[in-house]
Amino acid sequence: MTTWITICDTCKREGWDAAAMAQTDGEALAGLIEAAASGVAGVKTRRVSCLMGCKSGCNVAIQSRDKLNYTLGDFIPDDEAAAGIVAYAQAHAQSATGQVPFRDWPHSIKGHFVTRHPPLPDSE
Repeated sequence: MTTWITICDTCKREGWDAAAMAQTDGEALAGLIEAAASGVAGVKTRRVSCLMGCKSGCNVAIQSRDKLNYTLGDFIPDDEAAAGIVAYAQAHAQSATGQVPFRDWPHSIKGHFVTRHPPLPDSE
């Protein structure tokens, strides 16, 4: 089953300056994640404009149908963060429930979890 990395491309970290920076921090992180995820089995990416986590930007959501889903934030847009996010998403894709053992989390995502969302029920 596919795990989606939903990336907020409007995130701006503290100190972001429109006059000095050609793109938002979210756009920078999105480009890095897209490159890192290229060709990774079970993982797809998409950009959205605003995950409403502005106090902890840069934000991403790790999502898949019928699994636990997660929001992560407060990333610096760099290669290490992007690689960790993609590695976690790949482990999420391989998990039947979406839960990934802490020992298997990439170091670069530890401390970045904001929320966990249980799967939606199948019926009302």
